[in-house]
Amino acid sequence: MKKSNEDIDIDDLVNFINSDKKPPSQVSNWKPSQQQKKKGGKQQDEAIMNPQSIGDIVSTFDDKINLDKVEEKTEITDNQEEKKKKKRKRNKKKKTEGKEESDGEDEDDNEKKEKDLEKQLKEEATQRNKAMFKEFFNFDTSTLKKTRFQDNSQFRVLGSWREATEENKLVYNQTNLPTLQIEEQFKDGVYPLGQVVEYKDQQWRTNNEEKRAMERLMELDLNKLRKAAEVQRQVRKYAQTVIKPGERLIDICDRIENMNRYLINHQGLDCGIAFPTGCSINYCAAHYTPNPGDFRVLGENDVCKIDFGTHVNGLIIDTAFTVAFNPEFDELLLAVQDATETGLKEAGIDVRLGDIGAAIQEVMESYEVVIKGRTYQVKPVKNLCGHSIDPYKIHAGKSVPIVKKNDYTKMEEGELFAIETFGSTGK
Repeated sequence: MKKSNEDIDIDDLVNFINSDKKPPSQVSNWKPSQQQKKKGGKQQDEAIMNPQSIGDIVSTFDDKINLDKVEEKTEITDNQEEKKKKKRKRNKKKKTEGKEESDGEDEDDNEKKEKDLEKQLKEEATQRNKAMFKEFFNFDTSTLKKTRFQDNSQFRVLGSWREATEENKLVYNQTNLPTLQIEEQFKDGVYPLGQVVEYKDQQWRTNNEEKRAMERLMELDLNKLRKAAEVQRQVRKYAQTVIKPGERLIDICDRIENMNRYLINHQGLDCGIAFPTGCSINYCAAHYTPNPGDFRVLGENDVCKIDFGTHVNGLIIDTAFTVAFNPEFDELLLAVQDATETGLKEAGIDVRLGDIGAAIQEVMESYEVVIKGRTYQVKPVKNLCGHSIDPYKIHAGKSVPIVKKNDYTKMEEGELFAIETFGSTGK
């Protein structure tokens, strides 16, 4: 006989609870979801208020207890997760700040390491160059003294080197056979200006404030060019002591290049020789360089063109000069020298390259030479010319002709040019 809710005895209820016969809902591993938590709470409350049976009451109480535990556990878990998130954020922030600090420190360390490495490499290059200098050059150091004077009377046209004086601000710190590197002579890092050629038709550029400001912006590069130019002057002075009849061309080139490397303190792409030394003779106008095994000897009646270059950070100075020992060639050398100086005077910003060529041709063709009783008019070699120079690029694209041409290309601001002239007694 089924009992109604009113006939339930409290003793029977207690005995039933203490017994091992639990309802299936108590034995199961049921865990409510978030939605079940909300719905389950209301259903359980209704079940408690309106129980249908003892089993419902027991299971409802047990589920209620389990649900409360789950909710408690969920709240604890949520709080722990929030704490973990906050902790992760704090740690991330600390790591980020530490990383930023370490990045700044790393940058400083890297800069310091780079400077130290650069200094070390320079010291190694200096030691290497000095060792090469001692091994290759055999100077009698007891006869060395600081002087710029040098007797070049054997060349007739080149002329002797004048002594430097305080008055003309050409104080010479080098020995009469070069033994001091360029940086040892100019410890402040400021190098001599050299010859300045004024503008022919644009003198306003010298006084214009804007143009002067632009020149000041280029001062760093100009100082590098002056450094290379001063090295070239000293190498050229030394070269004129070793260029003699009977010397092998390859030995002359080796001495010029090694002296160039030593004075500039050769350091690969930072500074050094710009291109192989040219040593062209007679009908060979330019660009001849003796290779190993070429033992050609310079003769008494030869006309020799020496062409060498020096660079600092890719900024190239290109120098050439001609030597001859026979007085018959004096007028030829003077004609080419005069034409070169004319080209330098004509050059400048906004000047047409064809106009420079016309001026050079006019001056060169005004000379005549007598060789072996025959008179020749000096003529320019029309397929050879000067050129523009870019960093690490000796021929940069623009050509400066040495004959009259309808070339309206102009020299522009910031460009670097080599004015080169080639005179000949040929057709």
